Amino acid sequence: MITWLGSCLQYKWQKTLGNYIAVAGSDSSVKIFDRHGQRKNELNLPGRCVGMDWDKDGDILAVISDKSSSVYLWDANVNKTSQIDSGMRDQMSFILWSKAGPLLAVGTNKGNLLIYNQQTSRKIPVLGKHTKRITCGCWSSQNLLALGSEDCSVTISNQEGDTVRQTSVRSDPADVQFSVMKTDERSSPGESTVSVAVGKKTLFLFNLNDPDNPIELAFQQRYGHIISYRWYGDGYILIGFSQGYFVVISTHIREIGQELFQAHNHKDSLTSVAISSALNKAASCGDNSIKIHDLSELKEMDAIVNLEDETQGLDQLSWTDDGQLLAVSTQRGALHVFLTRLPILGHSCGTRLAYLTSLLEVTVSNRVEGEAPVAVAVEVEPNFIAVGPYHVAVGMNNRAWFYALGDSGVCVCVFTEFVSVFCVSDVFFEHQVWRVSVSGEGQQEQRQTRLFPDGDRKEHIVSHALTNDFLFYGTDSGVIVCILVEDWQMLNEYRHPVGIKKVNDSHVEIPSFSPTITGVLWETWPSDKGVFVSFDDDKVYTYAMHKNTIYGPRVVFVGSTKLPFSHKPLLLYNGELTCQTQSGKTSSVALSTHTFLTHTHSPGAHTYTPEELGKQLTQALMLKRFPEAWELCKVLGGPAGWAEMGRSCLIHMEVELAVRVFRMSGNVGMVMSLQGIKGIEDRRSLLAGHLAMFLNDYNLAQDLYLESSLHSYELENVSVNQLGTFGIDFRILNINAMVHWISLKLFTYTASI
Repeated sequence: MITWLGSCLQYKWQKTLGNYIAVAGSDSSVKIFDRHGQRKNELNLPGRCVGMDWDKDGDILAVISDKSSSVYLWDANVNKTSQIDSGMRDQMSFILWSKAGPLLAVGTNKGNLLIYNQQTSRKIPVLGKHTKRITCGCWSSQNLLALGSEDCSVTISNQEGDTVRQTSVRSDPADVQFSVMKTDERSSPGESTVSVAVGKKTLFLFNLNDPDNPIELAFQQRYGHIISYRWYGDGYILIGFSQGYFVVISTHIREIGQELFQAHNHKDSLTSVAISSALNKAASCGDNSIKIHDLSELKEMDAIVNLEDETQGLDQLSWTDDGQLLAVSTQRGALHVFLTRLPILGHSCGTRLAYLTSLLEVTVSNRVEGEAPVAVAVEVEPNFIAVGPYHVAVGMNNRAWFYALGDSGVCVCVFTEFVSVFCVSDVFFEHQVWRVSVSGEGQQEQRQTRLFPDGDRKEHIVSHALTNDFLFYGTDSGVIVCILVEDWQMLNEYRHPVGIKKVNDSHVEIPSFSPTITGVLWETWPSDKGVFVSFDDDKVYTYAMHKNTIYGPRVVFVGSTKLPFSHKPLLLYNGELTCQTQSGKTSSVALSTHTFLTHTHSPGAHTYTPEELGKQLTQALMLKRFPEAWELCKVLGGPAGWAEMGRSCLIHMEVELAVRVFRMSGNVGMVMSLQGIKGIEDRRSLLAGHLAMFLNDYNLAQDLYLESSLHSYELENVSVNQLGTFGIDFRILNINAMVHWISLKLFTYTASI
């Protein structure tokens, strides 16, 4: 909070970046603070500040004073102040940078105008633009300048200062804005509508392409006078009224002026409204509270912020362009800044999480292991975070800070230059991977530092992963490389025809993989290591990696889960995602593919339909959660559930469990057949061949037998289809009899399977 007691404040956020805020009070100065509240600089003026504005890129702050004809410029990039002489001899009253170029407009108390080009230093004075004080204005995206004056007129000028349109209004104009008013006919290109609050009572809409037919909108008297308004979306206007009303109207020609939403947000008074297009949210302030709405669902109050100590009331409200910070000034001269959206930065290592909880704070937690959260005050506002078994690291651009995690919390900070961290044990710098080691009290120790890719390879690393023993990295040319960390030797290399986005240590086709995927997480629950999820902005997709099946290693798609808005998954543990939110907190999301874990089938529990239980059984089997599947089969009670589980056991070559399952279903023949093959050691081919045959997949069975140890019996000359020569037909023979025949009779023939 910043305070100038006894007066209302002027303030402006730096455009685009939002790193600085310029504030002016009743004294003759403008103070510039960074986003963390630290004073960056101060501009001392000969008199009170009457206006200021940032250029479109946020590089230059322009300020005017009531006792000087100069314009004061502060360059944010070099932290230096300069002046330009406006040449005007009357008091300046208005200043505004163009939103499309390096043009600065300055208006005076006598209605004169100066247009200054910052790039060329050219000044264009325009005398008599208005006959009285210029009070408000706005640039369009096409570099048209609309100005309002106490002479009750509005002018529209080009960037040379020539008047292209002019109109009169009934009373003093205020809050001039450019926008697009929707019509049933095709819209003209650019911002063709100028809106003006007239006498604080009506809203005047002036179409530059139809200047003879302006529209003036009046409102209910009980609302009070117009305080401020903002255009948003597809031709909608949000208006704040003095009696606390918050109203949304449409400018679509068929519903012009129609109220789409109205709320009495503040009991006594409303003083300002603001819209963040980045957040798609609107805010109003009044009395001593701020109320925030989601523009897509205005009826829902998104948040309420009460400032109990501000008994004199609030004043002006303003968001940064990125929506991260919301500032509100008060009637007593205080400025409060609230964090409304955090960058979603987080990382996990095992079950430990590190995530941004404030602009200069990272929280490290491990809820699974029962560790208390630790808040780490960091040196900079990071743009990446990493956590490992013993350290947490934050970094910005090409610098990183390492913090050692001890039993009593964070104990060491290590600063290193020219690196940026992905994992605490390895570093990514300019498309290359470095290996570093951090140890000691504030000491950085580099042992066996290596740079990858080696030598003359021109490819760029785009992703990598590190285990205790191996480093894997993928390149933009489609190469995956595995490095043994112990001696830094390359173990193997695999080449894809396209560039790599993510890496791991095997290559198995993943079905139904969305092209919008932004990240992947493996299950960290120790008993379920084969499960992973991929995610994009909207959904989480669950997959199961099955290493040992009759079909060989494969990945199956289990299902998808809707991801709440602005949730970034950080950790997957036993079917539950821990996600980071924009508020700097974590939230749990239960995967819809793990619904069999969210209930018990004990007396008094929710009663599930057979269809629901059947779906849960299918989920459990796809995820190889056989204990849970067994309990579901017991609840289902019929032969269908046991048959489905038995089939899954055969696919996964779980022979012992399959015997138990088929015994529960009363399938004596299958039990006997399975018991007859339990001792087979050749699981990959011979055992898998038998199980494929039990599943009626005869072609697969034939292929597996050809690879199997049956060759040791010199079965080399007869194919499966030729077994009919011996009176055997695989496709009509009872499975149990066929297995019995193969295991006892077939070996006496010379055949090729």
